[in-house]
Amino acid sequence: MDKKYLIVGNWKMNGTPSQSSVLIEELVQRVNGGHFSEKLSLAICPPFTSLERAASLLKNSPIALGAQNLYCEPEGAFTGEISPPMLRDLGVGYVIIGHSERRSIFQESNGLIHRKIKAAQEHRLTPILCVGETLAERESGQAESVIGGQIRSALEGIGDRNLVIAYEPVWAIGTGKTATPEMAQEIHAFIRNLLEQQFSKEGLAMHILYGGSMKPNNAAELLRQPDINGGLIGGASLVAGDFMAIGQAVE
Repeated sequence: MDKKYLIVGNWKMNGTPSQSSVLIEELVQRVNGGHFSEKLSLAICPPFTSLERAASLLKNSPIALGAQNLYCEPEGAFTGEISPPMLRDLGVGYVIIGHSERRSIFQESNGLIHRKIKAAQEHRLTPILCVGETLAERESGQAESVIGGQIRSALEGIGDRNLVIAYEPVWAIGTGKTATPEMAQEIHAFIRNLLEQQFSKEGLAMHILYGGSMKPNNAAELLRQPDINGGLIGGASLVAGDFMAIGQAVE
């Protein structure tokens, strides 16, 4: 089975629509003028306020559009929330769900994350489910237990294989620390086994992304690991050259 790769930029709360436009225009120019593996897919997830402009700028581009979150109802009295149909109407294809910042800062529960996964799939959006352990959980030997619980809860009763998993060691996000390729591969292999148990052979082909400070200088070694299918890129995705260099690390 040929290995496929997906590199996704998570811009978080960075960039006004005008600033986002400048970055997107540079990304499109670089991807059109660069050499990238046919095995690679690219996507970016700007802030909600930049999605409409991003959709326009990405037309006829190989870069797909994603969102950073959604709510699990299609409409209603949910002030400040964004629904799956709203995202679909803008041309969004991916949506990040369960990011560690949503879990820790906004107290999102496994139950809510499960409902968001279902809602995304029902509206033909591809969820990027984020899972990962804190430093305390890793040091106490609970990494697999924590990650396994997050995945089993989020995917309970889910039969739709339209899904991406992103492993983000919480202790490596924004800290400059990175799991060694061997450490990352160990957890990715564990996740792969869980997906194979639930989705059979399809689980072997699913994208599992590494989301712990992947940068141009470590991307190639991480991407060579057998169960790492790409990256969920934070800070490096805000610099066009860095983001494209990570994409070009795919062989």
